Amino acid sequence: MNEISKKRINPFFVPYGTPHDVVPFDRIRLEDFEEAFMEGIRRDNEQIEKTINNPAKPTFDNTIIDKDDDSVGYYDLLDRVSTVFFNLLSAETNDEMDALAQKMQPILTQHANDVRLNEKLFERIKYVHHHHRKLTAEERMLLENTYQGFVRSGALLDAEGKEKLRKLTEEASMLSLQFSQNLLKETKAFVLHITDEKQLDGLPDSAIAAAAQEASLQGKDGWIFTLDYPSYSPFMTYSTQRKLREQLYMARNTMCTHDNSENNLEICKRLINLRREIAQLLGYKTYADYVLVRRMAGNTKSVYKLLYDLIDAYLPTAETEREELKKMAQKMEGKKYQMKPWDSAFYSHKLQLEKFNLDAEMLRPYFELSKVIDGVFGLANRLYGITFKENKKIPVYHPDVKAYEVFDKDGSYLAVFYADFHPRKGKQGGAWMTEYQGQFIDKKGENVRPHVSVVMNLSKPTADKPALLTLSEVETFLHEFGHSLHGMFANTRFESLSGTNVWWDFVELPSQFMENYSVEKEFLRTFAFHYQTGEPLPDELIDRIMKSRNFMVATACLRQVSFGLLDMAYYTQKKPFNANIIPFEKKAWKKAILGKQLPNTCMTVQFSHIMAGGYAAGYYSYKWAEVLDADAFSVFKANGIFDQKTADRFRQNILSKGGTEHPMTLYKRFRGSEPTIDALLERNGLNRKTN
Repeated sequence: MNEISKKRINPFFVPYGTPHDVVPFDRIRLEDFEEAFMEGIRRDNEQIEKTINNPAKPTFDNTIIDKDDDSVGYYDLLDRVSTVFFNLLSAETNDEMDALAQKMQPILTQHANDVRLNEKLFERIKYVHHHHRKLTAEERMLLENTYQGFVRSGALLDAEGKEKLRKLTEEASMLSLQFSQNLLKETKAFVLHITDEKQLDGLPDSAIAAAAQEASLQGKDGWIFTLDYPSYSPFMTYSTQRKLREQLYMARNTMCTHDNSENNLEICKRLINLRREIAQLLGYKTYADYVLVRRMAGNTKSVYKLLYDLIDAYLPTAETEREELKKMAQKMEGKKYQMKPWDSAFYSHKLQLEKFNLDAEMLRPYFELSKVIDGVFGLANRLYGITFKENKKIPVYHPDVKAYEVFDKDGSYLAVFYADFHPRKGKQGGAWMTEYQGQFIDKKGENVRPHVSVVMNLSKPTADKPALLTLSEVETFLHEFGHSLHGMFANTRFESLSGTNVWWDFVELPSQFMENYSVEKEFLRTFAFHYQTGEPLPDELIDRIMKSRNFMVATACLRQVSFGLLDMAYYTQKKPFNANIIPFEKKAWKKAILGKQLPNTCMTVQFSHIMAGGYAAGYYSYKWAEVLDADAFSVFKANGIFDQKTADRFRQNILSKGGTEHPMTLYKRFRGSEPTIDALLERNGLNRKTN
């Protein structure tokens, strides 16, 4: 046994020897990560030395894309180990991984700075930028991205500026990590433990069963509700226990504000200032100015125009919706009843029932997870001809995860697709798509296909029922699956330009486009069957879904706009930010907020997108992309929602091109023109066109 253990080789150092060269999760140990990180950094430095000491004149080929062919048949080690580690840090972490992340983050940030601030390397890149052979469009994009990447990382700064930038970026990197770790700990720390059955009043059987299962898993009697969305949302929607709704709401909306080690208030303030300082050091007035140079929006004026246009278009309807909600509450509770934020979901549900005779629980029996998977995969097959086949020989990082091989319409291998469906202790909340391997064409001309992963927190199966989803969860699945199609269809030469490596305000187009199908009758009929009887979702219910599609749509729009305003308020700061986060937040998004705000709640401290997730000065992207997705789907509506010619055009011009060209160029090639807001307003029942 000792002899065998001595001979063990770090799995990252050798060919994986797995189907499609997937990550061998079953062979990786915690100690492998640090060893691979350090070796990856060493190899990076070795390659950089080779490049900068090359006596030949700098060229695109020997400077921008110069890399030795790997004799062991694998690619960039540091990128490989970083991808696996940080993906698992979000999806399946533990205290030991968190500690290792704290240790490695400053080392990795220092290395990234060493590369981007290497003067000799930049001189070669700058020379190629100004003197190069005739390049293809994709090569030009790679060169421009490489050059701008160095410039935007401080390559033109003097020695003092570079040293200052190092310190700022290293601190920001550590604080972003701390923010995420604090949020996960706070989310998982809270439980609402109920032992009195009377306090379950109003809750559907599915929520009660899930809560009983959670209590059992924690070794307790009764029922446990958590802040994970599949537990939190049904409680807020159905529970008649107003005091408990308040308790749950306040727990969720005051996370990371308490006087403990997980408080994120000062971390947020410091992150805002660090990003402002970085931007100003690089010659920009604000961090938003720095970010938006590389976005479709282009500048803060365009972002604010979008947000204010949406407020103008949706505010009157949102006020009407709020008044309807208030009347519903007073109809049930009396005219003196004062609604609070923890009442909104409860009375929205009651109002939806009254107006459309529809609620999420009516639909759950028809959205059994395995059937939803069949439906989503079937949609991809109908549009693009691709097929999915589960392969249990592909290692996974948790038993919840399913791994599929994806085949193109001609039967050729296209991608590996991982699906991770349910919440658990070591998993961040929310839903996201990521990659374990991006697509690219190697030096031998082989098209290396991607390994994409979708991570969600959907309703779990219980002791006596399979996982039954809400329509909202089906929509979430479609959203993340849209991102995965963007990754799976990638067909570019360079990995840094493939798949979802596009500008942030374009990346949400493929995902939000797929959401449109969630309420299309032709799609629902393909998979929505009762999990017990096999009966299809009745036409009557589908009609009610269609009619209720725009229920509270303006309120939902303003909520997203409020987040965009908050984001921009932080990252358009020109002077040191010293305000108290909570009151600043209330003022920043006030134009999009209906009703009185609670003094102690705070979104900022749990707003991962803009503090730790890459959307700083970019949250508006969701609404920007919504304009694009509505406009794009209107083409499908005109030609048929399953029209393969239109789908092929979408695939070839949007999904397969990644970031090889400007997003608007790609969009116009698909659409034939630039998008307008008209399709979005029409979809939301707010068409500004007059008859």
